[in-house]
Amino acid sequence: MAMSCRYAARSCARQLRSASSARASAQMLRVASTTRRFNSTDAAAANPKIAEIVDQISQLTLLETADLVSSLKSKLNIPDMPIGGFAAAPVAAPAAEEAEEAAPAAAEKTLFTLKLQAFDAAAKAKIIKEIKGLLGLSLVDSKKFVESAPKMMKENVPKEEAEKIIATMKELGATVAME
Repeated sequence: MAMSCRYAARSCARQLRSASSARASAQMLRVASTTRRFNSTDAAAANPKIAEIVDQISQLTLLETADLVSSLKSKLNIPDMPIGGFAAAPVAAPAAEEAEEAAPAAAEKTLFTLKLQAFDAAAKAKIIKEIKGLLGLSLVDSKKFVESAPKMMKENVPKEEAEKIIATMKELGATVAME
């Protein structure tokens, strides 16, 4: 039923915009009903009572159509559902508030990303073994990982653990950045 109310409102809006005679708007409604836009259009063409209601609705002004839609919604217990661009405006304001709240949280960062920047060629074997243990990679994968530096090591690491990893890698001769 909600679809037919929207359809009636759109038809009335079209009628007001075109400012043509009632006969032209009724003809427009008949043409639109044959396009099978909403499955109830066949009933409008077959039932003269519905066709009469459609003709009456098509002669309403835009304000009268809005009142008709709101009264039908209240009588039939149809909830208001946002349509199209109208939903974007109310949702945007809370999103902006969340972004403002997230900004202070970003200043107090607790989780970090570790990135292997560089390493000493002399300590390459020790660094490969440490990466193998840290990331759980095979020896071959660890070697490829170290040789492809700079490369992301770990994400979402707590600050204390990140500082321990950086200290360990620094002792071995690798440069690790905490982002």
